[in-house]
Amino acid sequence: MSAPAVPTYLDRIVPAVVRRLEERKRRQSQADLEAMTAPDREGSFAAALREPGLSLIAEVKRSSPSKGPIRPGLRVGPLVEAYEMNGARAVSVLTEEDHFGGSLEDLREAAARTRLPLLRKDFIVDPYQIHEARVYGASAVLLIAALLDDAQLEELAGLAGRLGLDVLLEVHDEAELTRALTVNEAIIGINNRDLRTFEVSLETTVRLAGLVPRGRLLVGESGIRGHGQVVRLASSGVDGVLVGESILVSADVGEAIAALMVPAPPVTPRPESRTRTKEAR
Repeated sequence: MSAPAVPTYLDRIVPAVVRRLEERKRRQSQADLEAMTAPDREGSFAAALREPGLSLIAEVKRSSPSKGPIRPGLRVGPLVEAYEMNGARAVSVLTEEDHFGGSLEDLREAAARTRLPLLRKDFIVDPYQIHEARVYGASAVLLIAALLDDAQLEELAGLAGRLGLDVLLEVHDEAELTRALTVNEAIIGINNRDLRTFEVSLETTVRLAGLVPRGRLLVGESGIRGHGQVVRLASSGVDGVLVGESILVSADVGEAIAALMVPAPPVTPRPESRTRTKEAR
């Protein structure tokens, strides 16, 4: 008999996500949602990551399962305005309610207060959530490889593309990365946080980055706290970093962003030879 699977934080979070999702579906049908007009917003999440140098995706997050409250009294509008003013190229908005204290209203307010492209960051398991992202002003959605099988990834990424949304496809290890690379045009996000222990290691991104083909946009996520780490990720070929806590715990958002990003590091092209070796397997 094989050993039982070790629970991950997804096992704790997703049931609450599904419960909330079913409540929203009872209040509003998917057909009604599809008929709604999205905010008139310009700007592509992928294009923001293609700009010269390393791109910062700054996060709107009130709390987390591992840290608890992060920024009490967070006000979305002034925060995203500060992000835009201080050089962020995109904004990630946590919309999960029970464990991160977010909401779709946070996404709506962010869309009204900044011109930056917005990522809906949530635990997406259903097409309904993709339609919500469009209606509330997102430019992109997060999909998590550990949460979805191949058929779900294809379905949800395909729907996002048809609705004009980019996909940030999050992976934690080489097996998930191999699956993610079959999803055409998905931006690859490497999460440095272990799903089971909550431990964070930048080595996860450094190790996997060279396996991502040069043509794919690549984002490093979690545990990025200082300029030296940002430089290291840029030198590993990462196009963007997604940062929340190390900015949000600071009283001065501008100072926190400058401490991370100034001077702006150039992005080192990922090694072509390692990429070819990987793809040939």
